[in-house]
Amino acid sequence: MNVAFYAPFKPLDHPDPSGDRTIGRELAAALTDQGIKLTVASRFRARWLSCRPRLWIEALFARRAALEAASRAKARLFLTYHAYYKSPDVIGPYVARELGIPYVVFQGVFSTKQRRRLKTRLGYELNRRALLAADLVVSNRRLDVENLQRLLPRERLGYVRPGIDPEAFAFDPEARRELRRQWGVGIRPVVVTAAMFRDDVKTESLTFLFERLGELHRAGRDFALVAAGDGPTRERLTALATKELPGRAIFLGQVPRERLGAVYSAGDVFAFPGLRESLGMVYLEAQAAGLPVVALADGGVAEVVADGETGILTPPADPAAYTRAVDALLGDRQRRLAMGEAARAYVRASHDRARNYGVLAGVLRRLAGEG
Repeated sequence: MNVAFYAPFKPLDHPDPSGDRTIGRELAAALTDQGIKLTVASRFRARWLSCRPRLWIEALFARRAALEAASRAKARLFLTYHAYYKSPDVIGPYVARELGIPYVVFQGVFSTKQRRRLKTRLGYELNRRALLAADLVVSNRRLDVENLQRLLPRERLGYVRPGIDPEAFAFDPEARRELRRQWGVGIRPVVVTAAMFRDDVKTESLTFLFERLGELHRAGRDFALVAAGDGPTRERLTALATKELPGRAIFLGQVPRERLGAVYSAGDVFAFPGLRESLGMVYLEAQAAGLPVVALADGGVAEVVADGETGILTPPADPAAYTRAVDALLGDRQRRLAMGEAARAYVRASHDRARNYGVLAGVLRRLAGEG
């Protein structure tokens, strides 16, 4: 089945890594594996369309070009990935209506508070209209489904757990031996973290983590930190880690996603607080490699980490609880291993993209009349 595909926030081949891009790529790969051919109908970026008038004319041309592309591909359905007030879909509803095909949004987000601000009111309204036009809106966050129920009837909503390819992050004993040798960490436990070094909640989370690890270092806990990631705040974060963890912090820079499995395999605990984290695909990746997670019970983290089974989630307003949680795992090898085994099984049972998005593929086929 041919499906027209559009990602209004940014194309899936955009060079900047992000959780949003990762989720979109996993979705696209899984649908392709299910025999669905995705044709990119448009590469138009609608980010902040509502307050960038110069983009409005571009959007009109993009709509016509998307209609032609979807028509040439004989698309049986239009699928939009990640639409919300910052990047509303002004293309999909038009193309679907002109071609008389179903319109589906994956990871649609609806937030009524955006209608109260002048800067976001137009984006809110454009997004609302697109969601109302959809035959189905699917989300990978339960909170988003709850919010969407204020706009759409339950029968036009769906929930799909986020998924990855677990085998892409399977534990690699050879990589563990080689990387730990390169890092010179010996037998001491290694805390791994991975994030973009952006000047936002990512850097806030890393700052929170480094300060908590500094407390453990000063208390005499023996461990090493390995951080994968890069970005504008790298110098600031490196300086903080040097201060808090002198001689114990290793910065790898940006690691290609296909090599992250090796990095996780060489660690013992995955720690990233995840302040206001939407979901956090790195949690699934680390767990697939057998790492227990320590994070905050904030945002959507609880949807990808089983608290008390595959990791420990602590209250966002309790830094001491986070420090204790990391310390508990660093000091108990058997508990780490048990949680790591549970984490591997959890990802394969609940977050395998082939299973989760395979169900979605079946739904899309039925909507298009091919089920």
